[in-house]
Amino acid sequence: MKRSLFVELRAARERKRPIAMVTDLESGAQALVDDKESLGDLTLDKLQLVTVREAIGLDKSGKLADGKTFVQVYAQPPRMIVVGAVHVTQALLPMAQTAGYDVIVVDPRRAWASEDRFPGVTLMTDWPDEAIKMLKPDQRSAIVVLTHDPKLDDPALLAALDSRAFYIGALGSKRTHAKRVERLAELGLNERAIGRIHAPIGLPINAKSPAEIAISIMAQVTQVRRGAPRRVPDAEAAA
Repeated sequence: MKRSLFVELRAARERKRPIAMVTDLESGAQALVDDKESLGDLTLDKLQLVTVREAIGLDKSGKLADGKTFVQVYAQPPRMIVVGAVHVTQALLPMAQTAGYDVIVVDPRRAWASEDRFPGVTLMTDWPDEAIKMLKPDQRSAIVVLTHDPKLDDPALLAALDSRAFYIGALGSKRTHAKRVERLAELGLNERAIGRIHAPIGLPINAKSPAEIAISIMAQVTQVRRGAPRRVPDAEAAA
């Protein structure tokens, strides 16, 4: 590894920025790839760059399809940014942490976002859009919006949709989300952008309690992150 690439790799790891070292196993040429650029003497085409960045998102090292290019991913734990210090959040956090996520809870309501309710968890009491911008979600970040209050949800979603987060979900019924879509469209977001939001949040398992809703959310986040195919319920398929 060239010294310049080693220095850049070390700096990326110190900043907790996910990055991958790509090596041509025949020539020994190497490149460092993150979500924005590629550095080094190995030139990668667009398809290879897309594949490498997908590997970073999945934290998956290994050979590319050509069999001669190896990707070594260096990444910190994935993050889950939860907007809303609510009951569902209390049930979701231990599940996310067990699955290996670094969890941050954002809620400007200090009575809700307290150490007593969320011991040992990183809490931010900034306004949601400001917090998300500060956290700079990348392709290894999931953003879960649970306040069920448009004054908090809408700014959070606007900031989330301006990020590279691999998952964005929002709590609410189909009717609630339809109204949300109208508001976001009035703010200038197009159908494709709004379509990134998973809402109603979670897999359709008829969840009722906070714990059940948390299970459905964690399952959907995992499904999206791992690229698992979406199974269409019978009732939905027949519609």
